Amino acid sequence: MDSQSLADTTPYRFFQIVSQDSLPNGERLFVEVEGLPIVILNIGGIFYAIDDVCTHDNGPLGDGDLDGHTIICPRHGARFDIRNGKALSLPAYKNIDTYPVRVVSGMIEIGVPA
Repeated sequence: MDSQSLADTTPYRFFQIVSQDSLPNGERLFVEVEGLPIVILNIGGIFYAIDDVCTHDNGPLGDGDLDGHTIICPRHGARFDIRNGKALSLPAYKNIDTYPVRVVSGMIEIGVPA
């Protein structure tokens, strides 16, 4: 199943990343697209893409534990919803960016703002 977490009105450029079979359920992949550090997560067969930067202190976020659709920053425990980027707990109060993900001919593609 494909997922898209950003508004459909924003123009995006999509980049082919990897075969969907290369990212099994429960796994994550760290990539850089157009200079943006991004983490792609497979949760129950749905792919999500988020910034790999915590808005609290600009530290890495992608290695954090997952609790359902929540990622927990490994540094100070801020929580974010990977579906929409919403900051769910302090010390973070600013949302993280999320990126649309689509699967085309078996390949995961990530959209970044054009």
